[in-house]
Amino acid sequence: MSWYSRFMKWLAGTTYDAAFQATEESWPTAFNKRRSRSWKAIKRAFGAEPSPRDPEATDDYPAPSSIMLLPGVLKLRVGIVSSVGNYREHNEDNYFVPGRKSILDGGSTEATAEMFVSELEPSNLFIVADGMGGQSAGEEASRMAVEIIPKAVARRLSSAENDQRKIQTVIREAVAEANQEILGSSGTVTEYSNMGTTVVLALFRNARVYVAGIGDSRAYRIREGKIQQITKDHSLADALGEAGTITKEEVANHKFKNILYLYLGCKDAGGGPEEVHVLDVRPGDRFLLASDGLTGSVSDEQMAAIVESIDDPQRAAKALKDRALANDSRDNVTGMVIQVRGDNGTTDSGSDAGPGPVVPERSRA
Repeated sequence: MSWYSRFMKWLAGTTYDAAFQATEESWPTAFNKRRSRSWKAIKRAFGAEPSPRDPEATDDYPAPSSIMLLPGVLKLRVGIVSSVGNYREHNEDNYFVPGRKSILDGGSTEATAEMFVSELEPSNLFIVADGMGGQSAGEEASRMAVEIIPKAVARRLSSAENDQRKIQTVIREAVAEANQEILGSSGTVTEYSNMGTTVVLALFRNARVYVAGIGDSRAYRIREGKIQQITKDHSLADALGEAGTITKEEVANHKFKNILYLYLGCKDAGGGPEEVHVLDVRPGDRFLLASDGLTGSVSDEQMAAIVESIDDPQRAAKALKDRALANDSRDNVTGMVIQVRGDNGTTDSGSDAGPGPVVPERSRA
């Protein structure tokens, strides 16, 4: 049984007051540190090592403008903005968009391009990562994630592969490979000793999208005015909520909300993401990949309204960033808007829009 399984079993049999009292003594300053993992009492008690994050980072990285992708009858238009925000000195977020450089590799801040998916490998994979562990460590961890995962997917996944379970397995293995590389670097390079990163990704293939996440960066689908959070946050507050120790309403503003129990760079992520969700894709759908600098300061309803009301995905991504900063987000802010269009360039969904929803597979088959 993993440390987290033992921890959740313990939570289910205790009250919030007891859980809080058991950890309070070792958390004198952790509550005011974003994603600080100095909850050593819990980690020691359940057999895992902490990986603290130093809250650093600021400078603006509005990313590449809209990119048009043409995978068969469905087109994907993509906008991405990554901002250092109002409070930090460095941007520890990063992203992967097909054919574009990541932030630390000098990615263009304002550019447009049009390309065919068949000419790119892997042309339909999109990633957002939020590094942690201090300036250089956080930047390095998120950079490694957005560089390693696309290459690992490309090595394992042929352009003709359509088997759902095979694609899910490829995603798990690719994320697990990135986790192993980040762990290796943190163990051998002193300045990277505390590094880690969240990751959220979406792989589009044959009118379906495969979505996975580790940490608290999120993926959403906005369809017909309704927003659906696809991934879940791997924070201690969310674990307390799942165990019934605190209420759902208490989770969002809980002092343990920024403390992650699962992220790239920890041994518990060695098997890759717990879930790889599979959803149908229709013209008119919009997908949002975002770091918690955005999702923690802009409500789901506000994000849905912005993404649906602005037709150009780059402008929508910029509007999301502007709203987050206006709402006093205290972190780096990254938002990627992926818009699905039909082969005629419209966002209208028809009755033959494709297969229905596919139930996500929870186990690592």
